[in-house]
Amino acid sequence: MAMSTEFDVKKLADLSDFEGSLAARVYQSLKQAILSLDAPPGVALRKPETCTRFEVSRSPVAEAIARLSAEGLVEVTPQSGSRVCYLSLSDFHEAAFMRSALEQAAAERVAEVRSEADLGALARSMHRQKLLAADGAREEFYLADEAFHELIHAATGYARLSAQTEIVGLHMTRARRLLLPGQRRIEDTITEHQAIFDAIKAQDGAAARAAMALHLNQVTKLIDALSESQPGLFKP
Repeated sequence: MAMSTEFDVKKLADLSDFEGSLAARVYQSLKQAILSLDAPPGVALRKPETCTRFEVSRSPVAEAIARLSAEGLVEVTPQSGSRVCYLSLSDFHEAAFMRSALEQAAAERVAEVRSEADLGALARSMHRQKLLAADGAREEFYLADEAFHELIHAATGYARLSAQTEIVGLHMTRARRLLLPGQRRIEDTITEHQAIFDAIKAQDGAAARAAMALHLNQVTKLIDALSESQPGLFKP
């Protein structure tokens, strides 16, 4: 994937798509562009162009960029401006370690406590994923993949689990997006999700935990391989 040094601010989602204060909405739009790779690693984020795009003053843009910098998504260099951070393999491995611990525990718990309604929602999710894969709808499949995991989080009964998993998995999101173009990965993901679903359906907590561990470990292996094939996307 070729990385441009300039970012087309026209790709930023409108602020009306988000909620919250002006700075919060600018932050959400920029973050969405970064995580979706519309603003790829290494690209410059220029405040004047961003202000013009949103028709806002520099203050909410500066606040949004500072927040993204604190999350490790943007690098701010005095006198030089702001740039989307390159991917960090060490950050990815740390995030993967923490997310895996949460996801494995979630899968095990859901297998033990799931309701028929939970099972139905997961079954519908599996059906949707298979339809999207057959249609080659890769972006929609990525969202359906995320939704499958969110259904598992919700079925644990722990209201804050999804938010906590998103936080620890932040540095995984951009890296996972880079795997999206591969149809083989989509097919493998469905197979792995099916194993998780089958274990939850059978109320086999140990099998659900093992299936989730295998699923997330495959992602880590693919990102490691990606760092070797496309080193320009990653920090030296």
